[in-house]
Amino acid sequence: MNAPDVHPAGGHSDGGLWSIDNLPYGVASTGDGSTQVVTRLGDDVIRLATLAASDGVRKWARTFDHSSLNPFIGQGRSSWSAARRWLRTILQDDARRALVAAATTPLADVTLHLPVRIADYVDFYASEQHATNVGSIFRPDGAALTPNWKHLPIGYHGRSGTVVVSGTDVVRPVGQRKGREDPAPVFGPSVRLDIEAEVGFVVGGETEVGTRVSVDEAAEHLFGVALFNDWSARDIQAWEYVPLGPFLGKSFASTLSAWITPMEALQEAKTALPAQDPQPLEYLRGDDLFGLDLQLEVRLNDTVVSRPPYKAMYWSPAQMLAHLTVNGAGLRDGDLFASGTVSGDARDQRGSLLELSWSGKEPVELSDGTTRSFLEDGDTVTITATAPAAGGRRLALGEVSGRILPSR
Repeated sequence: MNAPDVHPAGGHSDGGLWSIDNLPYGVASTGDGSTQVVTRLGDDVIRLATLAASDGVRKWARTFDHSSLNPFIGQGRSSWSAARRWLRTILQDDARRALVAAATTPLADVTLHLPVRIADYVDFYASEQHATNVGSIFRPDGAALTPNWKHLPIGYHGRSGTVVVSGTDVVRPVGQRKGREDPAPVFGPSVRLDIEAEVGFVVGGETEVGTRVSVDEAAEHLFGVALFNDWSARDIQAWEYVPLGPFLGKSFASTLSAWITPMEALQEAKTALPAQDPQPLEYLRGDDLFGLDLQLEVRLNDTVVSRPPYKAMYWSPAQMLAHLTVNGAGLRDGDLFASGTVSGDARDQRGSLLELSWSGKEPVELSDGTTRSFLEDGDTVTITATAPAAGGRRLALGEVSGRILPSR
């Protein structure tokens, strides 16, 4: 097997969106049943424990010989940087091309797994456009944004045990629902099943309960980024969420990409936040506030229905993490928080069917001539994204995809 085509002088490969600029982390098993941490280069995966062992780097051989990224994530930012330097160096070293080749397997020949053992999971509501659209739908005669929205990153604690890896089928949930005209609640399958195109952030570096992480310390804990779909049963959610918020309408499944893109790979994607007015309170201010220029694409079956721009998000990942811990909540290795639905100003930039169809009043037309207000059994949703990289190139984030199965 040939090693990936890496150009030492240029510092990148012709792996396109999966070049040496990218090098995401995942977990994969091969035909012999062995499972370890891997990276992706072009259409190949590189088994990192195997590569490190053959290169004589015992630390990385031990770290990557696991069925999750948690041991690596727990080592902290200095180790994350050191591992990336080692990996980029060996991939550009002609003298070690045979070692890389021996650790390389075609992507089509491996099985990808959930890359992180999720500790805690929090979902935010950080898009002003999404929050405004939802508020306009549900409160047409009132203020679109709630009074607290521009003062703090609103979020809820989700269920980490139902975060599944991309490619996992999603069973239509059942529960209570009550429409406006219904005299009483009924029980049955959700009839308003929706998507939420989101970006997730994987956290490392445990902290003690009773301490907090400032916005300027957030970079020490932000390991990487992954696409995320927070499937939502809007009818179940609407009936249950008053007064305590999302519960069964969200907790049946949330899908995470199999690939975690390191924050270091996204330096070229960092961008300024939109103007925050009013100025946030002191604990949400800092010198390291940033947005990310990620361009998402949402495909429903064979039709692209939306291209949400993450750079429009109001709250920074650093602010979300600072708010998450400001009450003394401790961090654990493998914590995951998500941005909430990503939406832009234009109709074709809305990140949920609730917004795209304006709660069913304006159904979305698909390429086969059918329409959707919400998901039907058999539908497949796939979310992809790209980001700027060095030299005007771009890199891809791992896709997140799922197919809807009938209720049980």
